[in-house]
Amino acid sequence: MTEQTTDFDLDAFLPYLLNQAAEATSHGFEAVYRDRYGFTRTQWRVLANLGKFGAMTARDICAISHIEKTKVSRAVAALEQAEMLLRSPSEKDRRAEVLSLTTKGQEVFAELGAHAVSFDQQLRQEIGSADAGKLIALLRRLMSMSPRTGRSAD
Repeated sequence: MTEQTTDFDLDAFLPYLLNQAAEATSHGFEAVYRDRYGFTRTQWRVLANLGKFGAMTARDICAISHIEKTKVSRAVAALEQAEMLLRSPSEKDRRAEVLSLTTKGQEVFAELGAHAVSFDQQLRQEIGSADAGKLIALLRRLMSMSPRTGRSAD
């Protein structure tokens, strides 16, 4: 048996740390949308993207939020069944549907958005405003390095 030596340390690996931090903070807010509406994380993210950006296709949501197509499809179906989302044919691509929030979906987005703002403020207080500003700048810089950012043209 050969002895393996490596300088790799998972606990110091930046992508791992970023993922762990994202999971920890996401789970903190998960209780709000799960307890109030029974949403999954993907359902919340679909609702949030439609609330922020307005009508778009499922492909757009996948591109913006880096969620797998099958997860978005399931979330869309659940939100539609809960009467929070409408589908309409795309004028640009007959194979695609444009998704938009119903009045009920907009109300839920507004309510959860208010809770999200409060949760965000608590996180910022926890780490301090100066560090929060630095963290945001660093995260945006890392995001700009990704070739997968931005909305699709559909």
